[in-house]
Amino acid sequence: MTEATKTGRVIQLLSGYYDIEVDGTVYRTRGRGNLRQKKISPLVGDFVEFIPGAGDNDEGYLIKVLPRMNSLVRPPVANIDQAILVVSAKEPDFSLNLLDRFLVYLEGKQIHAEIYLTKTDLLSSSEYQALAKDLAGYQAMDYPVFIDPAAFQPEILAQVSASFADKLTIFTGQTGAGKSTLINHLIPGLDIETGAISKSLNRGKHTTRMTSLYATDGGLVADTPGFSSLGLLDVTLDDLRDRFPDFVAVADQCKFRGCQHVKEPACAVKAGVEDGTIMESRYANYLQFRDELAGIRPVYSKK
Repeated sequence: MTEATKTGRVIQLLSGYYDIEVDGTVYRTRGRGNLRQKKISPLVGDFVEFIPGAGDNDEGYLIKVLPRMNSLVRPPVANIDQAILVVSAKEPDFSLNLLDRFLVYLEGKQIHAEIYLTKTDLLSSSEYQALAKDLAGYQAMDYPVFIDPAAFQPEILAQVSASFADKLTIFTGQTGAGKSTLINHLIPGLDIETGAISKSLNRGKHTTRMTSLYATDGGLVADTPGFSSLGLLDVTLDDLRDRFPDFVAVADQCKFRGCQHVKEPACAVKAGVEDGTIMESRYANYLQFRDELAGIRPVYSKK
């Protein structure tokens, strides 16, 4: 690395430019041609090496993307430490199956998840109690859960903000769950566009157009596109069981070392479901995910 080369983090991609932050200073750069030749596409959140421009009208050049801890395709962000998983109690309806799909994906990327439940004011008292009980099960699995009894209460927002320091945090979850509104409350003045719910489809309209990183509370946060459904991404039948930390915690008690927690005898996971220490819904979703993965046809290379 030459003396003129600096190392920083990409905080925004815009029209072929890469904005790179170094110690509070932002440099605008373009990618060197060799990146395209090597088919390397820098992402927001990447740590990179670059050569700053000589003046205000002289852009610098991004020359190298450093190794990534992780990265997502949707949203396109790299080196993520944690995710605030925003889910709705109603409009769109809450789904434990969808929640587990998100968690399986994030676990595979080694991204710590925190769950934020919105729109609880639309629930009846009995519905609220049932949902709170379900989410208490996730809290017991070390997924922090924020249940906002009213719309974006300051004390709940402060609890979320307290986890930002020294981390890159993404916001993801159901479209229409209030993700962009939540970010606007956490970062006043940002004014991310929000969209109305399509009641006929029970899902929201996509509103986020560009991913950028914003400095707040000692860390960085990204606004990321929400979506209303999620397939089983980047997971195989062999490693699905390892995406369930509640299963992993007892797997060493199974009779068979390679237990898949399905038909094997003396399975600690199935025993946990029976005695109530493992959520029945989690196990049912695990079996459904296995069936889905078993039904995926392999794609063979033509080479």
